[in-house]
Amino acid sequence: MGDFLRFETMITPILIQIIFWVAVAAAVIAGVIMIADRNGPSIAAGISVIVFGPVLARIYAEILIVLFKINGHLRQIQHNTGQSSPGI
Repeated sequence: MGDFLRFETMITPILIQIIFWVAVAAAVIAGVIMIADRNGPSIAAGISVIVFGPVLARIYAEILIVLFKINGHLRQIQHNTGQSSPGI
């Protein structure tokens, strides 16, 4: 609990995964709606949303997760060297 209150334990990576799956579901639903809507965009546009929506969401989520992994590795380096950051 102390690590959580001192922001040593990050909850954002878990939230990023949840947001990723919500974005995938939204892309698939939007693509299906675009395919079913005969008056709007074409079937190809709906298929491209179904394919590229989750890919773009995955790329965005991976970039955010990499930032948190860099933070974790830097904390491990700090711990291994026995130095503490000033002001933290």
